[in-house]
Amino acid sequence: MALILVSGCGYEIGVMHRPDVESIAIPVWTRGSGVYRRGLEMQLTKAIVNRIQLDTRYKLTNVAKADTKLVGELTNVRQQIVAINTDTGGARAKEVTFTVSFRWVDLRNGEDIVVRDNFDIRGRYITTDPFNETFFQGSQEVIDEAAQRIVEQLEEGWPDSEQNAGDEKL
Repeated sequence: MALILVSGCGYEIGVMHRPDVESIAIPVWTRGSGVYRRGLEMQLTKAIVNRIQLDTRYKLTNVAKADTKLVGELTNVRQQIVAINTDTGGARAKEVTFTVSFRWVDLRNGEDIVVRDNFDIRGRYITTDPFNETFFQGSQEVIDEAAQRIVEQLEEGWPDSEQNAGDEKL
């Protein structure tokens, strides 16, 4: 039994972050021309920063000192009714979908490390009693999910970004 514990089982425990990257700069993400809700890009940027601090070993710094830079855009926000209150005819639950595109760039050589376009991240919220959630309360779940999925894309070992750009839905 001791021999098995010492030799290991072939699996690596821990996260798979790139060993050649120590720091990352994250400028405030932008909003696409069709996104009319202000502040969502700021909330998304803050969530990504928090997730990187929580889940990675990367040091956050400014662009002048960073090895890499993560830039992105909230390209679209859609909302639709998914459940109707049969008593009132109004919405009982809504789904919000954020579409994001981003690039992780190695500032030392100018090459893209990861490029992802047109990822949809969805979440639902309940607009009636007892929750009475607003769009901004309901969209916070989508923002948090988007931040988690984006940071997951920065892990080493994901499929080649050029091969799968835009093919996956988050």
